[in-house]
Amino acid sequence: MSTLDSLFATIESRRGADPDSSWTAKLFAKGPEKCAEKFGEEAVEAIIEAVKGDREKLTSEAADVLYHLLVMLAARDVPLSDVLDELARRQGLSGIEEKARR
Repeated sequence: MSTLDSLFATIESRRGADPDSSWTAKLFAKGPEKCAEKFGEEAVEAIIEAVKGDREKLTSEAADVLYHLLVMLAARDVPLSDVLDELARRQGLSGIEEKARR
């Protein structure tokens, strides 16, 4: 099992957990909109660190982005496997070609 698969499984296991004992459960309790908002906040923080050129902080923020992306997906019942399947479908296509097919 990959790190992302394992993390997604952990996130899914927190659904319905006590929000006082789990950050993930706290996010789920606030609803999918809050999960999406938090993902956006983390993405902006990653962008800021990328612009600054701070590799260490960017690495940390990128990890936060991935975590919050997985929470947002779980909050909307989108399995990580669906996203990975979509990436696999796009593999080998140029970005320009892939966008033209949409």
